[in-house]
Amino acid sequence: MQAIMKTKAEKGFEIKEIDEPQIINPTDVKFKIDAASICGTDHHMWIFDEWAQKRLPPAIPFVAGHEVTGTIVEIGSDVKNLKIGDKVSMECHEACGTCYQCRSDRMHICRNTKIFGVDKNGIFAEYAVIPELNAWKNDSDLDPSLGSLQDPLGNAVHTILPKDHIEDIAGKNVLITGCGPIGLMAIPVVKMLGASRVFATGGGNNLLRLEMAKKMGADFVYNTKTYGDRIPQMIREATEGNGVDVLLEMAGNIHALHQGLQALTYGGRVSLLGFFPGAIQFDINSLMISKGANIYGIAGRRMFQTWQVMRGLLRSKDLQNKLKQLITHRVNMADWEKGMIEIHEKRAIKVAMDPFN
Repeated sequence: MQAIMKTKAEKGFEIKEIDEPQIINPTDVKFKIDAASICGTDHHMWIFDEWAQKRLPPAIPFVAGHEVTGTIVEIGSDVKNLKIGDKVSMECHEACGTCYQCRSDRMHICRNTKIFGVDKNGIFAEYAVIPELNAWKNDSDLDPSLGSLQDPLGNAVHTILPKDHIEDIAGKNVLITGCGPIGLMAIPVVKMLGASRVFATGGGNNLLRLEMAKKMGADFVYNTKTYGDRIPQMIREATEGNGVDVLLEMAGNIHALHQGLQALTYGGRVSLLGFFPGAIQFDINSLMISKGANIYGIAGRRMFQTWQVMRGLLRSKDLQNKLKQLITHRVNMADWEKGMIEIHEKRAIKVAMDPFN
């Protein structure tokens, strides 16, 4: 079969002919890829930046990709809950199932996690084989492209609801720092959950994302290049001096985090999803401790509570229509590089890929 692979410790991917994967373990399932989408992680691997240089060499070569929807074509002898023909998406974190975290309802932060498309073969191919546990059965009428977005959508949902406390959002003021794909996905979700006002901030070099934040339903969108250090004060003025109840940090940007904490009300909640490039220095006493801030570090999607929430959310046609707007480009897997360049040149938000011809 054809596959998009990371074959060398340098910039680029390659399309290679490799053996079609076969079921080995009795709890595995095999699916045919119906749609995939390109993740920021794939872009990091493609340009082979500092993160990729530190993370990837032991795993090369491997099939890239982890955002997918497919159709089950074969099941192992011990598979219990899936059958041939089922439509599935993939939880890309493969947990060991036996460590302390896995056995205390925290499988999503398994300390032995392996990630499909990073630590082992992913899904930018014609077929893939994964454990049944990692295959999430979709509603049969869910658009395949939307199904492939559930990995990043799950990041957004987990960040919004780290403990499933919807009352933490309803009627509250929410600030989303970072208007990348996940931050943009978070906007319509928090609106669905009843947020009072949604603020979004993003860098001025990507006007496409800032315009999309407005389309997603943000009440206030601030260009950090235009407004700079005035943003926290502007947010306080828009919230009767209170600031925001919830900060969702999606940017992995030190300045965005600092501004978000300045805008946070006393007793507010912070969810940190973005990865930062280095050490962070700010006045933790005044911005966190004295404020009585509740801080959550967010890793992946809770397995599988987040997926259950997503299933319900995705039954909303309005949310589906919003998410479809985020798919700004579509290519065939054979033309994957065109989509990657669109992302690199900041002309795309999400790129969906149809299967190899």
